[in-house]
Amino acid sequence: MANMFFYTILVILVLDYMLERMLAYLNSTYWSLQLPKELEGIYDKEKYSLSQRYEQSKQKFTFILSTLTLMVMIFMLMAGGFAWIDAFARQYTHNPILMALIFFGILGFVSSLLSLPFDVYHVFVLEEKFGFNRTTAKTFILDRLKGLLISIIIGGGLISLIILIYESTGNYFWVITWAVITFFMIFMSMFYSNLIVPLFNKQKPLDQGPLRDAIEQFAVKVGFKLNNIYIIDGSKRSKKANAYFTGLGMKKRIVLYDTLIQDHTIEELVAILAHEIGHYKKKHTLMGILLSTLQTGIMLFILSLFIRKDNTLAQSLCHAVSGFSGLEIKQSFHLGILAFGLLYSPLSFILGLILNRISRKHEYAADRFAGIQYDQFAMMDALKKLSVNNLSNLRPHPTYVFFYYSHPTLLQRLHALEKEVKVETHNA
Repeated sequence: MANMFFYTILVILVLDYMLERMLAYLNSTYWSLQLPKELEGIYDKEKYSLSQRYEQSKQKFTFILSTLTLMVMIFMLMAGGFAWIDAFARQYTHNPILMALIFFGILGFVSSLLSLPFDVYHVFVLEEKFGFNRTTAKTFILDRLKGLLISIIIGGGLISLIILIYESTGNYFWVITWAVITFFMIFMSMFYSNLIVPLFNKQKPLDQGPLRDAIEQFAVKVGFKLNNIYIIDGSKRSKKANAYFTGLGMKKRIVLYDTLIQDHTIEELVAILAHEIGHYKKKHTLMGILLSTLQTGIMLFILSLFIRKDNTLAQSLCHAVSGFSGLEIKQSFHLGILAFGLLYSPLSFILGLILNRISRKHEYAADRFAGIQYDQFAMMDALKKLSVNNLSNLRPHPTYVFFYYSHPTLLQRLHALEKEVKVETHNA
């Protein structure tokens, strides 16, 4: 059975890579340096040509990165790299928690080292070439160090707690773990902006003035209690603009990138915020948490069937990632969960497709809310400006959109809003 798991993992990795390459190729067939007719009035010819070159550069980068990632994974599996790291950890401790921390710590450290040149290239070469990068070397280094520290504290803490639950409760560990992870997700949803964001960015309340007045007036109009409107210094890393809604209850807040304020009119900014408020009013935020919780529960339940103690299935899972190392492999939580994660990826992929479809539906609904409750044309102008300023690919292949996009394309969103305008005009 171990051999079956081993070869299944290899097949999954290769098929996933082939699907990614096929979709990337399909997407490339829609590229054109000539401005398509449907994009006239959105892009000018020069800007559109730049967006296509940006898309091509990103795809070449992704191709190299994904190919090397596949090669490293196949090498680690066949050479028994994971088994060697497991054996190294066992030299120093037999405590399952400490073994897992050493095991995942080494994997994380090596992975960070291998990805470092690609991260540097992406930020300081690719993004710099197309005028987006504003990250300094100091900021880049500090971001990496802070990210590492957060991974050690939060990631290490969660792994330790989950293994402790596993060792203490046996077959029912998935129920308690599900409750712990659900609590953690809700906690982070409420306090992420207070605890994590300040480590990387400065946030300050939006000053009194025409923009805040316009936002507050709209919030009152739609019955949305909003006290927390913040500006974040996104410009310290990139020229790209964004806005997001976070938190629940009294902790909910809307965050605007400073780059967004620089590039958009007050009407466009209120339309963007109306879209974010629409997600909350339509209960998309709550639904997203519930769906994530359900997905986590499904994954943990299936995991519990595979890694039960003193189970031949669990032992086979651990052997599946030992490759041809020839080492004596003992059952362990960390090897089992690694192998399970690789085997579970097809089901995770399918669930991701479902969640993306739901997400796209929610985006249409939030656009409609902003169009009806505020201004369709301001929303359309904001979407156009956001897409053009970020050099977004406005003509992705439909199959590529189906597999990867959590948002509808710009043209799809504009057509939906235009239809809404016609309906409103007709009703008037």
